[in-house]
Amino acid sequence: MQSSRIFIVGSGVVGTATGEGFLAAGHEVTFIDVSPARIRELQGRGHDVRNEIDLSGEPDSFIFLTLPTPHAGYEYDLRAFTAGSTSVGKALAASPARHTVVVRSTVPPGTTEGLVKTVLEKNSGMVASEGFALASNPEFLRAVSAAEDFRHPWMTVIASRDPQTVESLRALLSPFGGDMRTFSNPAEAEFVKCSHNIFNAAKISFWNEMWLVAREIGLDLDPIAATVAKSAEGSINPQYGIRGGAPYGGVCLPKDTCGFLGYADSVGVDMQLLRAVVQVNEHLEKVVSSEVEAAEQVVADTDRA
Repeated sequence: MQSSRIFIVGSGVVGTATGEGFLAAGHEVTFIDVSPARIRELQGRGHDVRNEIDLSGEPDSFIFLTLPTPHAGYEYDLRAFTAGSTSVGKALAASPARHTVVVRSTVPPGTTEGLVKTVLEKNSGMVASEGFALASNPEFLRAVSAAEDFRHPWMTVIASRDPQTVESLRALLSPFGGDMRTFSNPAEAEFVKCSHNIFNAAKISFWNEMWLVAREIGLDLDPIAATVAKSAEGSINPQYGIRGGAPYGGVCLPKDTCGFLGYADSVGVDMQLLRAVVQVNEHLEKVVSSEVEAAEQVVADTDRA
């Protein structure tokens, strides 16, 4: 495999695991970070670390943005992303090479082609897909096993408007293995990662809510949950329930969601998540019904014309 020149902008858990994984694969990696303590730590590991990115004299390279995106209330705080993208844009302006900027952090859909692209173009004086390439490659690393997860991924997602950029990232990342999914719109990849995390959070909250009921009636949830993990279609069939736009129906799901909600109330447990599940389904039923009525009206109007 040909060695690539790689810059890691933001060298926290994700950036370090990403950079060290590329180093182990034989690539030339430079870490960028503004934290003196982090710089000293990475230097202590023998890495090339700098406090700002300098692309002058550098060949074509991959620049991975692995910057923090904490939340402030119910919003993402993207100030670090704005600052990091600004520094990369200025570095691009001083380089005749064509670099590929890759958004790897978890960001809200639209960030790559919104904030990042805008800031890069403003500070580089270049146009995306002409002066530099732009892509999304969200990470799927667990904090406790980030290095191992990078070196042996179970899923790699790549997205770019430019097919050649997708292929260049595929060539860089495919040697690590794992299922490879590619998209032509970076927002799709960003949505994948947000959905991935939110699904995990919802699953944890679901079982915590069930744990509250089980505790109230004196049952051990662990063997119950382990059994459901093998019995529920949503657990054993990856395609089950993922087609949006259709409320659940039939006999069993409406009966047991509403019935168990009442049962939980009777034992003194307010199942807020289950209540929301029922409410979302009732809302979607109204949405679908309204759309069907509107479509039928269009057909009726057409027939009368």
